[in-house]
Amino acid sequence: MSRGELRIYLGAAPGVGKTYAMLEEARRRAERGTDVVVGFVETHGRRHTAAMVGDLEQVDRRTITYRGTGFTEMDLDGVLARRPEVVVVDELAHTNVPGSRNEKRWQDVQELLDAGISVLSTVNVQHLESVNDVVTQITGTNQRETVPDEIVRAAGQVELVDMTPEALRRRMAHGNIYRPDKIDAALGNYFRVGNLTALRELALLWLADKVDDQLDRYRNQQGISDTWEARERVVVALTGGSEGETLIRRAARIAARSKGADLLAVHVARSDGLAGFDPAQLARQRVLVESLGGTYHHVLGTDIPTALLDFARGVNATQLVLGASRRGRLAQVFSRGVGVTTTALSGAIDVHLVTHPEAGRGRPGSGVPAALSRRRRLLGYALAGVGMPVLTLLLRALPDLNLSNDILLFLAGVVGVALVGGLWPALVAALAGSLLLNWFFTPPYRTLTIAEADNLLALGVFVGVALAVSWVVDVAARRTREAARASADAQTLATVAGSVLRGQRPLPALLDRLRETFGLRAVSVLELTAEAEGRPGRAREVNAWRVVASVGEAPAGSPEEGETTVPVDDRLTVVLCGRRLDAADRRVVEAFAAQAAVALRQERLAEEAAAAKPLAAADRMRTALLAAVSHDLRTPLASAKAAVSSLRSLDVEFDADDRDELLATADESLDWLGRLVENLLDMSRLQAGALGVTATAIGLEDAVPRALDELGPAAADVTTDIPADLPAAVADPGLLERVLVNIIANALRYSPTGQPPTITASAHAGHVELRVIDTGPGIPEDQWEHVFLPFQRLGDRDNTTGVGLGLALSRGLVEAMGGSITPETTPGGGLTMALRLPAAAQTVTQESNR
Repeated sequence: MSRGELRIYLGAAPGVGKTYAMLEEARRRAERGTDVVVGFVETHGRRHTAAMVGDLEQVDRRTITYRGTGFTEMDLDGVLARRPEVVVVDELAHTNVPGSRNEKRWQDVQELLDAGISVLSTVNVQHLESVNDVVTQITGTNQRETVPDEIVRAAGQVELVDMTPEALRRRMAHGNIYRPDKIDAALGNYFRVGNLTALRELALLWLADKVDDQLDRYRNQQGISDTWEARERVVVALTGGSEGETLIRRAARIAARSKGADLLAVHVARSDGLAGFDPAQLARQRVLVESLGGTYHHVLGTDIPTALLDFARGVNATQLVLGASRRGRLAQVFSRGVGVTTTALSGAIDVHLVTHPEAGRGRPGSGVPAALSRRRRLLGYALAGVGMPVLTLLLRALPDLNLSNDILLFLAGVVGVALVGGLWPALVAALAGSLLLNWFFTPPYRTLTIAEADNLLALGVFVGVALAVSWVVDVAARRTREAARASADAQTLATVAGSVLRGQRPLPALLDRLRETFGLRAVSVLELTAEAEGRPGRAREVNAWRVVASVGEAPAGSPEEGETTVPVDDRLTVVLCGRRLDAADRRVVEAFAAQAAVALRQERLAEEAAAAKPLAAADRMRTALLAAVSHDLRTPLASAKAAVSSLRSLDVEFDADDRDELLATADESLDWLGRLVENLLDMSRLQAGALGVTATAIGLEDAVPRALDELGPAAADVTTDIPADLPAAVADPGLLERVLVNIIANALRYSPTGQPPTITASAHAGHVELRVIDTGPGIPEDQWEHVFLPFQRLGDRDNTTGVGLGLALSRGLVEAMGGSITPETTPGGGLTMALRLPAAAQTVTQESNR
């Protein structure tokens, strides 16, 4: 059985028409004779969407009871039993009600696809897992319902349903998306033009990436290696030299000329891992690439032009940026070089050869020390000087050997010298051996004349083989030493990277690991002060530098106080104390210094983010306050205004009952308005620390009835169970009444019809505890803290499901009185608010004991 095909309609925001477009496709397929059913469609009360469902066959939904309330979900078993060709399933990211077979709707869709049923579905970009944090940053709303990107990327077709922000806001204003009572809040919060523009760009970019993936798969399946210029991709090749920053900036400017172009930097290292690039330069260049919005890549290859072009074609690059060759003119006569070779083989890829100050100057010395130590080289010279004469004496004592055997033994001696002392001692041994062979063993003897051509050839072969063997041995020794050094450097870098990643503070961890690795007394990072910056003369003064990070004993306060100084940039310098490092160690330390600069930048960005967090919170509070004023105050004002205008109207005659009803409406609206203004003012006083609290002993048997009377007829059926011997609580009577009104009103709002809340009280451990218990839908435990955040009824949500300002204010007031409010789960379903206050008897006892 073949797997079903998934088609997804992607939108930037609610209301762009995803469900409508999905139903249009379903009707088109049904008209062509395809067996189509509707598994689940949420119309959100939009008449045009409901009309589009029309006569499409619908599978009855399944009702699930959760915490005493019934919810409807897609009947997965019913759809599987019906086995249509295509099923319509709206809202792919939806979280199913507890008790369903799967937690998420996309898991239901996977079962349908596995059963061979094709699915039409919808999703908004804010529900994609990879961009969820970005959406939260843009909109200030955390989307808890998400779908893994791979589910959407695996869809056979993804169609973007697009609409301009202005058109979407018009749809909202005309009431085509949300109910009228939610329009103002939505337009002022989630549906701002800036938010919608950013979400639209996210949707377009995400879909472009998916199209890119599809294009890559097609090219791979078809074996297409030619570049298709569907999107500009600029690749810059880095050698690890100082010219890298020039190349990166030039490539970034080329990429910036094309909107949406990608910037990729690549370093091709020799496959033996022994290339002489500068790791510090590459580390700094990688940071520069990433700061410009590009990506850094490291690949291996024996032939650099081939490896470079393979990478460029693999990423479908359109342009390649190379630096002009460092090689001198004479070297270019014998070899064309990487730039010329790459250009000749590039094909459809445009190659830019960028000049730089190092072009044509030749490569600088690698600074690699001799292959063998000085002691071994001296031993090799000694062996050549003593061994060759000793070997001659031995061969003179063995008269039965011919010239060929003598040459082989001398060759063995040269190889031995090469193994001990390397190239130059072996060359000395080869030269000495050739002279001794000619003098003692080649006729005519005791002269340097060679009479026979065969002997001349034999001596020539001896010298050539001796030179070749010496060279090979020296190269092997050099490679061995380079490999050991590279392995040690790589191990050091890996150890440092691991310690940095595991540490909570990357910069101190990096400096401490650097100090331990090289056996240093102290390591410090110095920064040039603003006064000394740009003035070289003052940079040598002690006060011109300040220590931004240090580890170890007695760290340096200026570059002159350390044994080794490693500049990072114009302002930062890493100073090492304890011993002077050699050139090879310094290269690794430079790489660490570059990473230290990155770690310092990250710490400062984190500090700036922490400093900006309270400002952002205050800004969100101001925004929410404005939204509250524009929305929550409008309803009671409108009701009171309508009632008073009706009473003043001369066109309508009202009887006494109508007048009483209108006056009651105006009075109730004004009371509501007064409570809301009091809540806003008290919240402001709480945040400013200016709320006055007058604590006194008060009995809950008196406070609770007053709060119920304040709530009016709505609280008439509330059940109370307050023991007669309950101790008095220590609280401010006025504030306590405000708290009780807010908590009880919240419980009334969510209690099912016929099941009013219950209020109980008890004393425990010197405290009085009052519980307001409801049997409503409750709140998940992971969201308990969120209900105490101000203005949670605002934003892109149904205002009847939020908790508004009441609970946030109540917690603040109770904590100001020395108590606490804690949510609990009501047994059998619902929410219990536990209010805990100090008992008056406990307070009196404590005062008397002082």
